[in-house]
Amino acid sequence: MSNSVNPFESLQEQIDDASASLDVGDDVLEGLKQPQRVLEMNLTVEMDDGSYETFRAYRSQFNDARGPYKGGIRYHPGVTRDEVKALSGWMVYKCATVGIPLGGGKGGIVIDPSEYSESELERITRAFATELRPLIGEDRDVPAPDVNTGQREMNWIKDTYETLENTTEPGVVTGKSLTSGGSEGRVEATGRSSMLVAREAFEYLDRDISEATVAVQGYGNAGWITADLLEDLGADVVAVSDSSGGVRTDDEFDPRAVKEHKRETGSVVGYDGADAELTNDELLTLDVDILVPAALENAIDEELAADVSADVIVEAANGPLTPTADDVLAEKDVLVIPDILANAGGVTVSYFEWVQNRTREYWSEQRVNEKLEDVIVSAFDDLVTAYEDEDLATLRVAAYVVALRRVLVASEEGGTWP
Repeated sequence: MSNSVNPFESLQEQIDDASASLDVGDDVLEGLKQPQRVLEMNLTVEMDDGSYETFRAYRSQFNDARGPYKGGIRYHPGVTRDEVKALSGWMVYKCATVGIPLGGGKGGIVIDPSEYSESELERITRAFATELRPLIGEDRDVPAPDVNTGQREMNWIKDTYETLENTTEPGVVTGKSLTSGGSEGRVEATGRSSMLVAREAFEYLDRDISEATVAVQGYGNAGWITADLLEDLGADVVAVSDSSGGVRTDDEFDPRAVKEHKRETGSVVGYDGADAELTNDELLTLDVDILVPAALENAIDEELAADVSADVIVEAANGPLTPTADDVLAEKDVLVIPDILANAGGVTVSYFEWVQNRTREYWSEQRVNEKLEDVIVSAFDDLVTAYEDEDLATLRVAAYVVALRRVLVASEEGGTWP
């Protein structure tokens, strides 16, 4: 795994790769490679013992040409300004790829949440929400969960904002609990879109997904749900991993049983249905049909890509491949379903949640899943059409060509002001 690759530079390189297929000047392109603003904060919060601690936090607003900024908030010790900028950019092009009317934002706090109590995390979250208050709102910027955040944190942010603004505005954040205005199907959405693009990819390749073997790196929400839904299609999940390591079987795993073991013990390692343990790097190079990187950025670099044996990679995580890894895999004819489509289920159902919050009309899980499938399958078809008709190098380049065109059109129609 490479931690030396700057994710913001990776984003800009991906945009540059696609720009060769676009009729756009460097001056215009530069505006699509930089965030419009980045807020950097220092949050000083009282701890349970009466002491004070200060936390660095960020919110990047990348582009709102197609709608309000939209994107998650992560709590992780590795959060950096450039990471947040990159993730906010990927959100712009993710929303454009699937055709939903939102822009891109991202936020984060430099923190290991496992080292703090729930009451401390609530005060830290509310301090962050207070600083975000001038920037966010259902028509301005709509945060959502990301790494190490979930419904709990979104409920706190919503409550803080509504209290300070003396209003009721459930659409200020998405990814809330159902009782606080969340949407059916939101928790499973990222895994569901990852499954859907894998299914569509195998149909495109004229292969039977029910005969596929699957390895999943990163067994959090997106990873285990992808595994579970792929198993429902008949695929065999043969290896999974998390930050502690991985396990492999000679037969197939029950994804739910592995998830329950992780819930009880904190890791997939030690699962009694496994035939062997392995490292994350070993998992990423297993001879499987479908590889699902569902952890953090830069999991596969150029060196590791040379040893990848999978036929199809489904990027359930954001930015799991470095640009040089992309080049190596393209040469090996590995079909990579890019993150800005594969994991777009999360933001798509967040959009559905936002719509439901605005109208105060709530949908059934069946309706949410059917609408999500329509969006993802249509977006996959758009990518394949661009990929084939314009003879593009990869599906990732096709995704950026499609997305950049949509953002460019919206920007041009809006004009320049002042």
